[in-house]
Amino acid sequence: MTLRESVPSPSSSPSVWRTLHHPAFRGWWFASAAYFIGNAMQGMAAAWFMVERTDSPFLVASVQTAVFLPMFVLALPAGVLADTTDRRRLILWTLYTQTGAVALLALLALTGWAGPATILFFTALTGCCTAMMSPAWNSTVGEILPRDELPQAIVAMSIAYNAARALGPALAGVVFALAGGASVFGLALLGIGVLALAIRRWPPRQHPPSRLPAERLWGGTLAGLRYARHSHTILAQLVRTAAFGGAGSALWALLPVIGQQRLGLGAEGFGLLMGCLGAGAVAVGLVIGPLRQRVGLERLVAAGCVIFGAVMLIAAFSRWALPLYIALVASGAAWMAVMSTFNTATQTSAPPWVRSRATALHVLSALGSFAIGSAFWGIVASVFGLQAALCLAAALMFGGLLLVRPFPLRMGAELEVTQAVPVPFEDLLVADEPDPEAGPVAVELGYRIRPVDTAEFLDTVALLRAPRQRDGATFWRLYKDLGDPTRYVERFIVTSWADYLHQRARATLADQAIEARVRAFVIDGEAVTMQHYIAER
Repeated sequence: MTLRESVPSPSSSPSVWRTLHHPAFRGWWFASAAYFIGNAMQGMAAAWFMVERTDSPFLVASVQTAVFLPMFVLALPAGVLADTTDRRRLILWTLYTQTGAVALLALLALTGWAGPATILFFTALTGCCTAMMSPAWNSTVGEILPRDELPQAIVAMSIAYNAARALGPALAGVVFALAGGASVFGLALLGIGVLALAIRRWPPRQHPPSRLPAERLWGGTLAGLRYARHSHTILAQLVRTAAFGGAGSALWALLPVIGQQRLGLGAEGFGLLMGCLGAGAVAVGLVIGPLRQRVGLERLVAAGCVIFGAVMLIAAFSRWALPLYIALVASGAAWMAVMSTFNTATQTSAPPWVRSRATALHVLSALGSFAIGSAFWGIVASVFGLQAALCLAAALMFGGLLLVRPFPLRMGAELEVTQAVPVPFEDLLVADEPDPEAGPVAVELGYRIRPVDTAEFLDTVALLRAPRQRDGATFWRLYKDLGDPTRYVERFIVTSWADYLHQRARATLADQAIEARVRAFVIDGEAVTMQHYIAER
């Protein structure tokens, strides 16, 4: 297997529905679907409450911001907690908090005390709960099944999510019209309870015991950001996700305004608009694996961007409901195809120690840009009009295609996410192990190489910069010994001794292969030397 080989193709992996043969995954899938439906119903009810109580496109679009902005603030700290603490307790406590918030919102809606500010506050609070839970939930889903079934598991969950976005708003529209918004909020509580029961029945896998010092919240956050910054594969996916989500958020955020102002629809009609988006997403989810294999990642994403941008133009100019319903089905399919591709690429490109944080960064990129974009497009629509906002969003969606060259997409290879066995501490030639918080720590590796291999050696050893910095180094440089032209010294600095131990444990088989290539240039009979230094002043 080469270092750039991707995960098994969909044709050689189990089908989407075969993943449901695993009892634990099946239980999580059905419980998650119930939770998604409840959240979709709550979001639709909150948005329509706002439509009825205000004529401001900005406040209507702010409902989406309240739902998703907490992801921007909390996703990465939540990812650190998911990587370092008991995920079962983390998920359950957030679900309990969300239960209280939704129950109180239902009570306030029933008594007529739920104004615009109240709706936005409780919507944001439930968004915070979802943000805190999502990384732990996502990483657990990735661990239930074998790695070669991960793409299908992600698609299966995407189908559940998008089916909920189709069914939830439509169901909420009917309930809202017949029994009021408080009843919708009450039904949303059922989905939360079902997911909590599933967590108790099939708890997440516990983190394996480790002799390494525990990561702290701030240090773990910096480690996640550093990994994404120096992993070009992860960084490319995050940039592309943010660009797509920010531009595409215009359609989602302004859909209530489109339904009311341009089409004259009520709550049931708005629910049907949302249902069309979800229906398209579910339909494409059934064929996304073979489709992705046939056309490739980049062509699939490019087609999704073009389709979604075209639908925003149709929404900007069409005053007939039927063409928009059909277009929304296509846009839902495009959204699901693109976002599931980004999600799969991210999860298959991150090793276990940082997978929750990588997932959190994907969520942050997708929903953070969605939240900020929703507020932005609400302002644009308020100032310049609905048509102008949708046309500008479509132009930005088309412009996102220019990111293909600087930020190419690919799925990670197994060697890149499989952690290697670190060198035992006894082999580090350290007389006395420092305090974990002591530092900074400087590490030097000396190589004496054959002069004829100098150019190739320099090209190869430069490949170590990214993994060293990705796994914890704040500084990396290669030096040439002026007293011995055949000797080179690789030097990198880590913030503390604890961070250095973590860095050693994070090396992957792909990193190990690069180190082996570097060592192959060493003169026969010579050994690579290693020295450790710790700051005293």
